Amino acid sequence: MKRIFFLVIMIVLGGMASLPVFAQQKPHYTQYVLNQFIVNPAVTGIENYADLKVSHRHQWVGIQDAPVTSYLSLHGPIGKTDYRKTATSFDLKGENPRGKRYWEEYTAPAPHHGIGLQVINDITGPLSNFSMYGTYAYHMALSSRTSLSAGFGAGFNRVSLDADKLDFGDVVADPAVYTTGVLNKMRFDMMAGLYVYSADYFLGVSAQQVVPQKIDFSNGYIRPKEGRTVPHLFGTAGYRFSLGDNFNLIPSVMVKYVDPLPVQVEGNMKLQYLDRIWIGGSYRHKDGYAGMMGLNVSNIFHMGYAFDYTTSRLNNFSKGTHEILLGFVIGGYPDNCPRNVW
Repeated sequence: MKRIFFLVIMIVLGGMASLPVFAQQKPHYTQYVLNQFIVNPAVTGIENYADLKVSHRHQWVGIQDAPVTSYLSLHGPIGKTDYRKTATSFDLKGENPRGKRYWEEYTAPAPHHGIGLQVINDITGPLSNFSMYGTYAYHMALSSRTSLSAGFGAGFNRVSLDADKLDFGDVVADPAVYTTGVLNKMRFDMMAGLYVYSADYFLGVSAQQVVPQKIDFSNGYIRPKEGRTVPHLFGTAGYRFSLGDNFNLIPSVMVKYVDPLPVQVEGNMKLQYLDRIWIGGSYRHKDGYAGMMGLNVSNIFHMGYAFDYTTSRLNNFSKGTHEILLGFVIGGYPDNCPRNVW
């Protein structure tokens, strides 16, 4: 299996060295619904507090050098003054803080700004993709209950190839990159997005890697036609169904497009109890299933876990994919502040 995976890596490297790279170049996140900021900069500053999240994803466990993705994200508002008395996690004065009364009394926040930071490290075999972005968004009310935000992110992306790891046994590696140490390609990168949100639904569109760049690892030895990064387009939508006063059912969908690959659709379902615990599942078309669960440990800390089961041929070799997410509320007032991301 190690040799098969190395052959896949060689195909990717060959595309980077001589042909356009026709593959998804940005990481996948099963728990995107818990942190939509990681795919859409328009979410920046949506809360009344600074929202810190860290995540680690180990894909296709059991396959050597399979993708491993880690990230840290942090964003918060500037000039947001609507500190309504509603709890983030636990009961306030004997009431369910996220029950029917909360949503019936929900009002769109006043116009405000938001700033944020994303740090992402994605490693697959000898390839490493490290990126860092600063983000900004502006939020404004469309009606008494609905808001629109627009945001963008700018930063850098560094793609690295550890050529010393290109040992494929009896498979000959490209002499242009073999045994030449670590090769790096640094480039400027941008993202942009729009997000409409209310008490009952959200709609988002975003684009990552919007500035196509050339990628090559020839290190000055040869200069064939370089590979290119390509834009990644995301569409997200979700709706909240109230199941009594204690439960919320939140179906959502993500649509992803990376030219020239087929459109990828992912459905997600989350059942939440008292804003304390939740369970859920997702399905990615022609790819696999995932189960999720989470817990609000306190009013300032929560955690989520997802397990992916692939239905492709990789399932013959993989033991699944694990993803864990930890979230921290910074600067709440003190036990109660509204939350707009579900």
